[in-house]
Amino acid sequence: MRFLVDESTGVVVARWLREQGYEVFSVYEEARGMDDDDIIHKAFAENWILITNDKDFGEKVYREQRSHRGIILLRLENERATNKIETLRRLMEMYSEQLFDHFIVVTETQIRFSRSQ
Repeated sequence: MRFLVDESTGVVVARWLREQGYEVFSVYEEARGMDDDDIIHKAFAENWILITNDKDFGEKVYREQRSHRGIILLRLENERATNKIETLRRLMEMYSEQLFDHFIVVTETQIRFSRSQ
């Protein structure tokens, strides 16, 4: 599985994903300041699942009808890296086969899937 980790999600999450054996493109490490339009385009064109904390991507998908290969939107009250990692770990343990082509909103207590295309 391939993940594009948005700057808002952070480098610690990107490094953890690499340690788990995933292929990762970290905006923070590799393209700091990259525009959201460029991020969603890159993720779609190169088959990355986008992980972000930026709810603007919901607008891009639902209002602007932007295509994607999967978006995981973390809507967490606790924004510490350890909580992001634990939340992603739970998501992947339970739903790794369902991440591709879905828009997924994840909180500490809830996971909501939708197909946006």
